[in-house]
Amino acid sequence: LFGLDTRESGQLGKGNRSDTIIIASINNDTGEVRLASVFRDTYLDMTTGKFNKANSAYSTGGPEQAIKMLNKNLDLTIEKYISVDFAAMTDAVDLLGGIDIDVDETEIDHLNNYMVETSKVTGVASKPLTHTGLQTLDGVQATSYCRIRYTAGDDFKRTERQRAVLTAMIQKAQNSDLKTINSLIDEVFGDIKTSYSNTDLIALASQVFNYSLGETTGFPFEKNTITLGSKGSVVVPCDLKSNVIQLHQFLYDDTEYE
Repeated sequence: LFGLDTRESGQLGKGNRSDTIIIASINNDTGEVRLASVFRDTYLDMTTGKFNKANSAYSTGGPEQAIKMLNKNLDLTIEKYISVDFAAMTDAVDLLGGIDIDVDETEIDHLNNYMVETSKVTGVASKPLTHTGLQTLDGVQATSYCRIRYTAGDDFKRTERQRAVLTAMIQKAQNSDLKTINSLIDEVFGDIKTSYSNTDLIALASQVFNYSLGETTGFPFEKNTITLGSKGSVVVPCDLKSNVIQLHQFLYDDTEYE
């Protein structure tokens, strides 16, 4: 799952950084779904022998290059992807009727500040939050919540917020009906870039009620943050091998993986 930091609606190809990268592992035997965020600044091989931040692979070669980068570095076999921008996220949340999120004191001002640009980019009006606590966020508010990184934890905490929003969306979808989900797919399909066809997604929609969201995490598990010349601040897995082993155990319960 790629979330793009683009300000122009529909610009979902190369030239845009994927500031959100989430691997979704779906176990069709148990129905459990696990999500692992790959931190956008993780210093990895772009598959060209050159190293850069993980989010730059999408900018260089679109989703195909980003998937190649993930597969090479993390020893995966990803084939399918869905890429969204601010507008697609906003529309999806609104079509679900909003989602419930617990907003704390450190987040509310940043959320309201991000809403100004999110509304401008999406063309969707909204109102600033007036209080903290558990409340229903509309699309602009939820998308802005996903963008917050100016609190303790920085980008690592931001990925937690993104997974919390996805979790809330899944829960809301599972409490709705198939008609609502199919309408959401039809409405949002033109706003996303994906290897799935509209028909594929409609066929998959009926299965959403059979899945349950399990654990979520961030990658790398063991890491350092360093400043690396013109690349700026990067996240370094310590070390890549042990982190990849742990990732395979998390995604697939594969204790025999080497």
